Amino acid sequence: MDRRTLKNILKELKKWHAHATTLLSLYIPPGRPISEVVNMLRQELAITENIKLKKTRDAVQWALTTAIERLSKLRETPKNGLVVFSGINEDTDDSMVLLFSPPDPVPIYFYRTDKEFHTEFLEPMVEESDIYGIIIIERDEATIGLLKPSGIQVLDEIEWFIPGKHHKGGQSQRRFDRIIEQMVEEFYKHVAEKANSYFIPLVEEGKMKGVIVAGPGYAKHDFLKEADNLDYRIRKIIVGEPIDVAYQGIVGLREVIVKAKDILTKQRFVEVISAIDEFKYHIAKGDGYVVYGLKDVETALENGAVDKILICEESVEVEKFEKMASEGGAKLILLPSSMDEYSWFKDTFGCVAAITRYPITT
Repeated sequence: MDRRTLKNILKELKKWHAHATTLLSLYIPPGRPISEVVNMLRQELAITENIKLKKTRDAVQWALTTAIERLSKLRETPKNGLVVFSGINEDTDDSMVLLFSPPDPVPIYFYRTDKEFHTEFLEPMVEESDIYGIIIIERDEATIGLLKPSGIQVLDEIEWFIPGKHHKGGQSQRRFDRIIEQMVEEFYKHVAEKANSYFIPLVEEGKMKGVIVAGPGYAKHDFLKEADNLDYRIRKIIVGEPIDVAYQGIVGLREVIVKAKDILTKQRFVEVISAIDEFKYHIAKGDGYVVYGLKDVETALENGAVDKILICEESVEVEKFEKMASEGGAKLILLPSSMDEYSWFKDTFGCVAAITRYPITT
């Protein structure tokens, strides 16, 4: 099972609720004998006869019985262990039994029937890694953000009052200039402290791959020199030279990503931005290098004309187009719902489009 499939499963499991503790969650770590787990579930099944409410008793018994039936068909626990979810959704009367081996080893032996499924032991398996931190710094303004595989996130936007230059001259001017520089240095240290608070937990969890410092003029260089409280673990993973950008906020973060493409070549969201920009370029030119809609994209794929397929990550057609892309030598680009253009792409082009290798006339 890949992480995208697991992410979709978790999203679905969180929709399930019960009025009583009837939804079964079972985690079996690698090496745990199936027979031992089945025996435990049979003991639990015998105890359910003591449940007074018939509706609750029937629901728990159904969840346990279906779990036992599925597990009894297996000879041994897979190398990553097993996870079982079974139960009845009282809001919809739908029933479900789900058994699978996750992409990472199951970390715990856990059994519970509850009002909701326990997914917390699977959540870390779909949390994003390969994250870059970004600091855009000026003398009186800063943006701290993240570049994740799923998109750009603004963590903080900081403004600081720094007075303008003093023009009276003489000793008064020099004293005033020193005060201004002290205020700027204080601001840099404040930004460094904020960056530490946001980035260090990600560094400790092994999720942060690098940090990029950017900004206009010399401020970005001065920041690295004067903010001596910027944690050494963050300094260690600063990548490349500071980058010149003109803007703050989300616009500035996107400008950083565009200018840092050489550093970020393997980062998935950079690939997404590049593909969507290429798509918009061809749309604007009307040069025939774009097709969209299920039928037209499928036809182009069958003719070997597709270079890249762009598809919304939540589309039910992802697996189909993933297979077709592989067979047709095309690259599949999943557009995350967090990106700015997602709604525009979904509403305008029906969730799927393609950039072709040569112009196609319709």
